[in-house]
Amino acid sequence: EPRGGDVLVERLTALRPGIPIEEVRETPLAGIYALELKGGSVFYGTADGKYLFAGDMYELTDTSLVNLAEAGRTAKRQALMAQVKAEEMVVFSPEGATKASISVFTDVDCGYCQKLHLEVPKLNEMGIEVRYLAYPRAGVGSQSYEKIVSAWCSADRNTAITRLKARQTIPTLTCSNPVASQLDLGREVGVTGTPAIVLEDGRLLPGYMPAEQLAEALGI
Repeated sequence: EPRGGDVLVERLTALRPGIPIEEVRETPLAGIYALELKGGSVFYGTADGKYLFAGDMYELTDTSLVNLAEAGRTAKRQALMAQVKAEEMVVFSPEGATKASISVFTDVDCGYCQKLHLEVPKLNEMGIEVRYLAYPRAGVGSQSYEKIVSAWCSADRNTAITRLKARQTIPTLTCSNPVASQLDLGREVGVTGTPAIVLEDGRLLPGYMPAEQLAEALGI
């Protein structure tokens, strides 16, 4: 006898052989299964595999609307980000105590990434550590990719990335680096543009935010 969701997966993969299903799970609705795809998209389908619908499922509690799909994405994002080693990132740490950390997927040629970088000293003063991961939007082999690889391969990565974000040049360097894998990770956690800020609890904040607003989101 097929397990719950098996018929749905079988029918869907017969119609779309390359569909990247990562997880199948039950939902609070009897006979409805959630299919999570690589990149965080969620589809819902009936156990008999006849109906499929896209979108987020919400639970109406006494006090609020709870996005169940986003709760799942957040937990997965938190687990994936926890696997990234600090030495693979470019980290700007506060001089005093660190109250919170944010992980930022960045592209050195993106205007709003450059704008956010100007806020880093203020964020550090507030006790917020900024950890950069590479997300060159134009992809592997592009000019932005070569620049960010050079920053990651520099002896002083913090200075290199600061220079690039000020639209200055740095020496072109190559080395063993995590840029391509961080680009893949970004796609996997749902990054669609830069800057993309991931909080320690796994929440994703897309786009630029001023330091004060970020501190508020972090409860600081």
